[in-house]
Amino acid sequence: MEKSKEFDVVVVGGGPAGSTLAALVAKQGNSVLVLEKEFFPRYQIGESLLPSTIHGICRLTGAADELAKAGFPLKRGGTFRWGASEEPWAFDFATSPKMAGPTSTAYQVERSKFDKILLDNARRQGAEVQEGCSVADVIEDGDRVTGVRYTDDAGVPHEVSAKFVVDASGNKSRLFNKVGGKREYSEFFRSLALFGYFENGKRLPQPNRRNNILCVAFKSGWFWYIPLSDTLTSVGAVVRRELAEKVQGDPEKALYALIDECPMISDYLSPATRVTEGQYGEVRVRKDYSYHQTAFWRPGMMLVGDAACFVDPVFSSGVHLATYSALLAARSINSVLAGTVEEKAAMQEFETRYRKEYGVFYEFLISFYEMHRDEDSYFWQAKKVTRAERTELESFVELVGGVSSGETALTGAEELAERLHGNSAEFSSAIGAMAADKGEWAPMLQSTVVRSAMVEGSKVQMQAQLGEDAEEETPLFHGGLIPSPDGLSWVPAPVE
Repeated sequence: MEKSKEFDVVVVGGGPAGSTLAALVAKQGNSVLVLEKEFFPRYQIGESLLPSTIHGICRLTGAADELAKAGFPLKRGGTFRWGASEEPWAFDFATSPKMAGPTSTAYQVERSKFDKILLDNARRQGAEVQEGCSVADVIEDGDRVTGVRYTDDAGVPHEVSAKFVVDASGNKSRLFNKVGGKREYSEFFRSLALFGYFENGKRLPQPNRRNNILCVAFKSGWFWYIPLSDTLTSVGAVVRRELAEKVQGDPEKALYALIDECPMISDYLSPATRVTEGQYGEVRVRKDYSYHQTAFWRPGMMLVGDAACFVDPVFSSGVHLATYSALLAARSINSVLAGTVEEKAAMQEFETRYRKEYGVFYEFLISFYEMHRDEDSYFWQAKKVTRAERTELESFVELVGGVSSGETALTGAEELAERLHGNSAEFSSAIGAMAADKGEWAPMLQSTVVRSAMVEGSKVQMQAQLGEDAEEETPLFHGGLIPSPDGLSWVPAPVE
């Protein structure tokens, strides 16, 4: 075995979370090693991004200009056939005054291209990247993680030492349980996704919405329809796990049977042909089970991205949560390595903020599902969490209990169920007002859960765009920290 090398940080996984963290830590002059088991570019399911990822976090990492050159379809919002209205409705990112102008767009990306851009950027920022490396275990010294053991692409075993190990290896992580705690799954968000790729499907009619993500509810669940280029579209059906028979057997036949159940998607695919070769040639099945680890860190080790938690993908939160958690973790690591913040305080700041953002999207999505009414559908009846057993709501209370404050304070399952019911009604009313105003999307901003879901992303965007001129933040909790002017570390809040 090769003699152990030493780094400030070892990152396990080179996807969006790992490459983002590596870039942000390396930018501060710290030594970083990224160990990725595959060779890029590699296949990952196509993704619909949010503006805060592109104009906020990727601006901080230095990857934004390369992404702008890549030619990804420009996404201005989303279009939905969901809720009480039979007609599709849409929202634009530019509706929010905090996202208006050049930062009111995102991209629809082919992950094989997007992820390689982020990983190459981590290299440019100074991180050492080794692909084809499989990490087997962490090295421990008492309570602290001090490195990892891995095998390189030639099968040679190695040990490497680090002040911090970050697990960014996704939902199939082999290391996540090394932080302690356990992985808890949501009873509400347990679905299966069946998806494939099509050429020459229809596009939404209006020019400004041509590249929107389209989400369509139907009796057995919902479809995504994501334009990844002028001709390529990712199409997937999400069904509840109890309807697993709908995705069993021949995957292609099962996908077409679900398409036939949904007239709008069937119409959009009427001129299309399914891709049958290359990285997009397979019809795949994936578990979309939402979960969270009950511990996100221990001395010397942190979880980011899907290694820590995952929530239903209907509102494109996957890469957002991955890169946002990486930003939080990078701030904590940079602060500790610089000697400006004690490790425990920095790690508590990371975990508290990450759990809060996960909780915001979780509550947002529950409210979104609750507002869809289809009394004849098993899928939609089962998606009424306020009618569910207390255990799901109690689990959510425990997830973010003590983290939120003010109007989102959690006290118990009954209070949460009542608030979720009210949030859903408010959300549904906002959608109705949008339809009545025939294109005026401002009513959406009156919905509490919509505003909450936008808050943190808009802060990150302002930080990246304005730097020291950005509005000073307040601590999330008493004694908490705030971002530094450059957005790359934590600093104590000013004493008033």
